[in-house]
This record gives sequence, structure tokens and C-alpha cells, in this order.
Amino acid sequence: MAWATLCVAFCMLAGLALSATPGEPFTIITFDAPGAGTGANQGTQSIGINSAGAVTGFYADSNNVVHGFVRAPNGIFTTFEAPGAGSENVTGFQCTESGCLGQGTYAIAINSEGAVTGFYADSRDVLHGFLRTPDGKFTTFDAPGAGTGAGQGTSPEWNGSINAAGAISGDYTDANGLGHSFVRAPDGTISEFEAPGAATGNDLPGTQAYAINAAGAAAGAYWDANFVSHGYVRTLNGEFINFDAPGECSSASDVNSLGVITGGYTDENGVTHGLVRAPDGKYSKLDVPGAAISGAVGTEPVTINAAGAITGVYSNAGYGLGVVHGFIAVAHGLAIFGI
Repeated sequence: MAWATLCVAFCMLAGLALSATPGEPFTIITFDAPGAGTGANQGTQSIGINSAGAVTGFYADSNNVVHGFVRAPNGIFTTFEAPGAGSENVTGFQCTESGCLGQGTYAIAINSEGAVTGFYADSRDVLHGFLRTPDGKFTTFDAPGAGTGAGQGTSPEWNGSINAAGAISGDYTDANGLGHSFVRAPDGTISEFEAPGAATGNDLPGTQAYAINAAGAAAGAYWDANFVSHGYVRTLNGEFINFDAPGECSSASDVNSLGVITGGYTDENGVTHGLVRAPDGKYSKLDVPGAAISGAVGTEPVTINAAGAITGVYSNAGYGLGVVHGFIAVAHGLAIFGI
């Protein structure tokens, strides 16, 4: 949810006029992980979904420690901790202008084989990436150049991704606080890149890679020198396609195998809204009923699978005020996804 917070902090919007496509409602399923806390900055965040409908994410318990989970299509939950994850009682997701962070395990994405990637915050609040195989085995990794201070390090970010072959997209923060993107190949090789136009000053978000599809295309966001975010898709051969919703402060959180993009934007009231961009460039708005109409959360889609099912998070109040919940959205007719 770092993108949404940065948008509220930095973007001044003139107002967007996206509207839901008539006759295309969504079926919404909400859920909370077992053991999820019910206090401020606690609760469940649903982040990744695979082609079978298995969902992964994380939750903060009543002691404000973060744990990873996988929710099977039949609703059964499996929770887990990455080796080396911190377990200090802190302040839940610690949502601030810089994003959300608490010690523990953050499961971010799940591929068609059931492999999960994400990151964990250790006892010093340094971030490290991990890969969890379907049988529960962990491999941890750090990108070259990643900082080692509190809040720095390697993370397949809030919206990072893993494709069927095991390639992982993500980003890392260097010792100067600047963000960089990377792709980790199945053999463990890590390649770094910057989106054209990304700011390069210290303590700026820079480039963040949120997703990677079956073809190896990475999607994410970058921030320019004016602190305005722009979405992008980077093809396997390194070419960039800009992604901007009508207005400013937009982000591409995921791209599926058909080129359908999901993401979001922040309106003039500081509320985040979900959107879907079809391959022909048409947009559809996605808001969960009951989601906030003020504050910084609202509806935030995170992942879209090959069938067009979307998962993400929503809240009925701003950061620090409401409990976050997961959702799954399935379009009726699938026309807005261009399928």
C-alpha cells in the first residue's frame, strides 16, 4: 500500500472522471485471516492470486506482528514465517508517508505452481526477499546494492510478482533511500533497471517493479522529480510502455498474460480507487462497496490473474483509523478486460 500513501502525500489532483462500465458489476468476496488483529493498522491484506484462485498475503495479529498466509480456493488458510523474520511487538503495519512496515513476514505473490515470494523485516527492520516453494521450503535473497539500514533492503515490494517459471520482480532501497527495480531469474540471477523519467535524488521513491507476467514483462510505477507517479510496463527486451490513468498519480500494480492491467489512482479527496485498463486502452473503475470515501485507503487492487479475477485490499477509513480487509473481484461478462 506504499503507492497509495505516496500519492496522498505528494499528488495534487484536479479530479478524475472514471466511472464504472454500465452492466458490468463485480462479485465481491471478503475475508480475514485466522489470527488477524482487529485494532488500528491490524487486519488482513490480500495481495496475490494465481490462476487456480489461491490467494496469498499477510496479516498483523493482536500483538502487531506480521505473518504470511496462503488462502486455498476452498477457503482453507496456511500461515507461515520466513526464516530470520523479526517478531518484536511494534505498531502493526506502521503506516506513514513512507508506506507500511512492521516486523514479520510479508507474502506478496503466488504463481501457478503455488510458489510464493515476498519479503521479511528482520529484528533490525532491514528487508530481505524470500521464495517459498509449494512444500514450504524457503530461499532468501538480497539485491546487489541494497541498503542495510532500518527500512532499507530488498523487497518484492507490496505488489511484487512471481511468474510460472519462477522469475520474480521487485525493488530495493539503497543506502541513500532511493528505490530501484529488479528482476530475479529462476536461477537466482538479479538484473536491475530504472524507468525512463524516474527521479534519481536521494530519498525519492524512484522506480518500483510490482509485477511480472508469463512473458517476462514487468509492470510498476516510477516517480518523477515532481513526486508524481506514472505506471509502466517493461517488456522482456527492455522496452518501456508508459501507463497513466486520466489524471495524475497513477500506478500499474499488475499485468496478466493478455496484457490487461490493474492498478489505481488517487482522487482530489485523497481517496484511492481501483481501475482496470484493457489492452485497447479503455479504463473501468473498481470500488468495493463500503470502502472509504475519505482518507488514504479506499480500494486498492493488487493482482489480476489470467481469467481476469482481481484481488486486493480495502478499508472503510484512512490509515490508522480503520481495519483493512481483502477482496476478490470477478467481472461479469469480462468485456472490460478485453477477453
